[in-house]
Amino acid sequence: MQRFGEKLRILRKQRQMKLTELADALGYEAHSYISEVETGKKQPTLEFVLKVSRLFEVSMDQLAKDELDL
Repeated sequence: MQRFGEKLRILRKQRQMKLTELADALGYEAHSYISEVETGKKQPTLEFVLKVSRLFEVSMDQLAKDELDL
């Protein structure tokens, strides 16, 4: 799941969303956690992966498995 942050950034940029907009869409008050996940400083929680999966309509497998591309 090392590529999760990279995939999250790709999905966010494809939809031309700012970090603050993504945080709002996922129900977070601040964007700092998302920024740390994108840069690989923090590992995402299962709940976070599920929220991202639903928001961007991609499978959790595509997000979590490094060998699968978007």
